[in-house]
Amino acid sequence: METRQIDITARNNKNVRLGLIPGHFATNHSHVNYFVDMTTIKTQYRAAREAAHELAKAYAHSKQIDTILCFEGTEMIGAFLAHELSDPASIMNAGQDIAVITPETNMNNQMIFRDNLQKYIYNKNILLLMSSVSTGKSINRSVECLQYYSGKLTGIAAIFSALKEYDNMHIDSVFHLEDLPEYKTAIPSECELCKKGAKVDAIVNSFGYSKI
Repeated sequence: METRQIDITARNNKNVRLGLIPGHFATNHSHVNYFVDMTTIKTQYRAAREAAHELAKAYAHSKQIDTILCFEGTEMIGAFLAHELSDPASIMNAGQDIAVITPETNMNNQMIFRDNLQKYIYNKNILLLMSSVSTGKSINRSVECLQYYSGKLTGIAAIFSALKEYDNMHIDSVFHLEDLPEYKTAIPSECELCKKGAKVDAIVNSFGYSKI
């Protein structure tokens, strides 16, 4: 059990919590001083439902959504989000059968969609659903994939985002950088902890972290 973890709750929903573990962590793109633990939100029924309820507020009455494209283990949240958006009270998507899918990664680490899934991307309004956004590189990779398959990016949603927008599109998130004021991210060559000689505590990705 990680004894350093600090739990914080969402400003607008006390039923949505995430954990913060201080340290020196390395991701694929950067070094961060906190591991943002979203395990409960991704895996527990009630937490996922409540997070989806918060995210749905940004789209239920303003944007047409045909497909929710899930990344980093957000499939359960995506299913609840589709349910929220297709609710009869939703102006834009009431009664619509929204697809919830995840891209596949091939041996060259490229995102692809098999032929049977491409119908949910081609000329469809796509909502990207991420667990966290720190540098925007994962979004950029996802957008390139959408462009290849002729999908139309309609929105970007995340549980936590350190960025407010991507290419002039607002990123809607349950937790914002203001909720984690001490959170810092940097490319390895500019990492303050590395410059101070601090060793990396763990390698992190969307599945969690592994101590070194």
